Amino acid sequence: MNPYTKKFQESITKTNFTHLPQSTQTFIEQKAHEYQFSFQELKQLIDFAIDFKLWHEKDISELFLEEYPNKKTAFNHIRNIWQELKAQPNTYKDFTPDLYKHDIRKFSFETYESNKAALGACPVASPNTRCCNLLTLDAVQSCGFDCSYCSIQSFYNQNKIGFDKNFKENLKSLELDPNEIYHIGTGQSSDSLMWGNKEGVLDALFEFAAAHPNVILEFKTKSNNINYFLENDVPKNIICTWSLNTPTICENEEHLTASLEERINAAKKVSEKGVLIGFHFHPIVQYENYLAEYEAVYKQLINTFEATKVVLVSFGTLTFIKPVIQKIRTRNFKSKILQMPFADANGKFSYSLKTKKEMFKHAYETFKPWHKEVYFYLCMEDESLWKEVFGYEYSSNNQMEEFMKNAYMDKIINLSRKTNISE
Repeated sequence: MNPYTKKFQESITKTNFTHLPQSTQTFIEQKAHEYQFSFQELKQLIDFAIDFKLWHEKDISELFLEEYPNKKTAFNHIRNIWQELKAQPNTYKDFTPDLYKHDIRKFSFETYESNKAALGACPVASPNTRCCNLLTLDAVQSCGFDCSYCSIQSFYNQNKIGFDKNFKENLKSLELDPNEIYHIGTGQSSDSLMWGNKEGVLDALFEFAAAHPNVILEFKTKSNNINYFLENDVPKNIICTWSLNTPTICENEEHLTASLEERINAAKKVSEKGVLIGFHFHPIVQYENYLAEYEAVYKQLINTFEATKVVLVSFGTLTFIKPVIQKIRTRNFKSKILQMPFADANGKFSYSLKTKKEMFKHAYETFKPWHKEVYFYLCMEDESLWKEVFGYEYSSNNQMEEFMKNAYMDKIINLSRKTNISE
């Protein structure tokens, strides 16, 4: 056996080679033998090839020249093309829904038995970012939506949606201090509403909220499955928040979710029911003409909802750890998400602070009519951005947590008073 052939066969198992189409695998193997690429060069070329495919660009076989003077020139040529694509604004003009049809998310349900409620801290907290110390409640494990950028895909088996048989009883056994205000979210490990009341999840959560008026229970969703909210009495300490994006991102990156209009209409109906609502713009994604498209969404909300009935608006953007990037590269859909120009973000990968300042400041300034009534915050973003975006900053995560919980509870109390007066 050719010495390089043996080396190639041994090293290829440590790369993403098998996630390429067979024709591209054959091409790369041929070029590897021709130029004797090192392991690191080969590994990067394979990732370049996957990214070209993922971004709906030309196959790497179409980008290689017929001949190069040496392997360094060949490698640098392909790397330069990859870098140039990452440097230019992403465009979705050639994207269609058909690009997702070959890798549609499939899943099944399973139940398990836990001896306690999975109440924990926000799983993405990190040093040097301002965090609200949100507590999370894993009502369901894994999500049925298929957003291309989602970090949940690195935490759970995506093919299984897990429901705890003991969830209701475990909630009842949670020991909470009645003199402390708690802010608990149910949308970290799965979408809060897409499953409705499957396995009695919403029954349990509504009972939990009613029994603990000192808990601010937040449901976060990209769904329009609001029947349970419309058909039942909703405890005043439950807030329902929607993660929103532009139609471009909803249609091309947030697979299987409700459309922007469906989410806004669902939020309107829930608000009209007397439930406090909120909106998360996380992630804001940079692409061609993105500021204008996001501004249209911000203004639509301002024109649709009363600020007094909106608790929060949050801003955040794409932030990746290496396992999520690798997971995305194993998929067979088209996505522009990894085409973003990466910058270091406290050990993770995200946009530069300059880009973040642009997107967040633009968002906050557009929401000026809501500044006095709604609590705005940056979700897991560098603490240095707060002063630049909002004109103020918090000295610590605990101070942010205190201000946030007080703002939310004030609205809950005011809503309760108005409801009592009307009754």
